[in-house]
Amino acid sequence: MTEDDDSTVPAGFDETGSPFPLVIAVTPSPAERIRLAEHLDGIAPLLLVADLDELRRLIASAHPQPGAVPAQPPAAAQAAPDDTLRIDPARLTARCRDREVPLTRLEHDLLACLISEPVRVWSYAELHRSVWRAEGRQRTADVQSLVKRLRRKLGELGTGVTIVAVRGVGLRVTDHRRPRVSGADG
Repeated sequence: MTEDDDSTVPAGFDETGSPFPLVIAVTPSPAERIRLAEHLDGIAPLLLVADLDELRRLIASAHPQPGAVPAQPPAAAQAAPDDTLRIDPARLTARCRDREVPLTRLEHDLLACLISEPVRVWSYAELHRSVWRAEGRQRTADVQSLVKRLRRKLGELGTGVTIVAVRGVGLRVTDHRRPRVSGADG
């Protein structure tokens, strides 16, 4: 192995050839995965999966058996419609498949904030600072009213993306059908 070529370092080992720890957490609860990520941040590399089947698929794709034929996704998954939620900041619209809804500047800013870190739970104070850009006044009712309108519009689009409240913490975006979320250029 040369100094410039680390491609021969086996998985699970660092550049010196020493093994490194990897924490694997299996839980179906997104809230529990967030809590684990926050508690274990910086301890070791962390892999969070929803169930053992997902973990098995990850391991199988990382270490295919010799002579094994790669698994093909089901035909239904290949022909699935494009469920990407697209946000157009220039036109202030949200689009999914062939549907489009207009957004107010506040709705756009709230949705853009939430999808910027889709796993993160945003507190009402953080959302108020990011969307209204107001430090002093942090009215939960402002955020709740805006979320109500935005949920209705996301429902009109027929996307699996929704905004959910995390009791005692704040809000986050949830992706029920796992559509991709992108900006206007994605």
